[in-house]
Amino acid sequence: MVRFGKRFSKPGTAPGTLRAPEVRRVEETSIGIMEYGPERLDEWRVGSVEEALARRSGLAVTWIDVVGLHDVEVLQQLGETFGLHQLALEDVLNTGQRPKVEAYEDHLFIVMRLLHPNDDGLESEQISIFLGKGFVLTFQEIPEDVFESVRERIRHGRGRIRRMGSDYLAYALIDSLVDHFFPVLEDLGARLEELEEEVIEDPDRKTVGKIHTARKDLLVLRRAAWPEREVVSALERQDTPLIGKETRVFLRDAYDHSVQILDMVETYRDLATSLLDLYLSTVSNRMNEVMKVLTVLASIFIPLTFLAGIYGMNFDREASPWNMPELGWYWGYPLFWAACLVLAGALLLLFKRKDWL
Repeated sequence: MVRFGKRFSKPGTAPGTLRAPEVRRVEETSIGIMEYGPERLDEWRVGSVEEALARRSGLAVTWIDVVGLHDVEVLQQLGETFGLHQLALEDVLNTGQRPKVEAYEDHLFIVMRLLHPNDDGLESEQISIFLGKGFVLTFQEIPEDVFESVRERIRHGRGRIRRMGSDYLAYALIDSLVDHFFPVLEDLGARLEELEEEVIEDPDRKTVGKIHTARKDLLVLRRAAWPEREVVSALERQDTPLIGKETRVFLRDAYDHSVQILDMVETYRDLATSLLDLYLSTVSNRMNEVMKVLTVLASIFIPLTFLAGIYGMNFDREASPWNMPELGWYWGYPLFWAACLVLAGALLLLFKRKDWL
């Protein structure tokens, strides 16, 4: 398997042999094909490569979208039909790739990451894109399709996408992947705002766990967004006839979006760190308030304990000349309590005037 740019092979597997990913996101492979030109659009969804290729009508741009990576034969057949490099096909199945762009003789291989929110945080999906002359191939792991907005533009002929070539289609797909980060960031921003209110008003032990979860999600976002910025930048500078001059202008706009996403991620990371510091400060202040109350109570009872210790000693009035006269006085016990209450009240008044309470 491939993890972050390193290639590993299982024992007994021949080099260059395609293997399905160990974690299968869908049970069946679904193949969607769109062929279009300025005046015509053909669209199908089929279950096999043979059917998809048989229905091709030879229009200007062919887009084949494969959802599900467990069927290796599908990938192998598409690779043979469109002349895809074997190493790129292996990277499609090894879904731990870092976002990157690789140039081959007659096609480009692009890896992007797509993030899906779930109950455990953010789930990362690898999106693989092949760009060649007149064709674009995309491979997705799970059926949550982020490309539907691009399909709608093609179906209704909105914008210039039907008049442009396969390079503009690849740009539109990449741009939709980049823009998908914005709703994820908006959700994280709302979570951080709620956490800020919680930290200020009523923090508890669960609050620090929520902060760490938000920081972990931001780290996942940063690991995906940072290399994707480099991918878009590399495509803009790529010296290849597969990307036209007009499309490079739009790639520059996608690059600006990726830079904006990184700025937002860094801002939210700073906010999450400051929330953790604010939580620790709030908990420390609350502990200081508790310690202050306990200290005031202890300060009140220290002199009372002193008096009780003195009058709690045992004296023998007849055997000792140092007996205190209050011990034999009828009003001695009420006087002792009166002195204690007056002393405690005086201390409370003193602490109140000094704003210690």
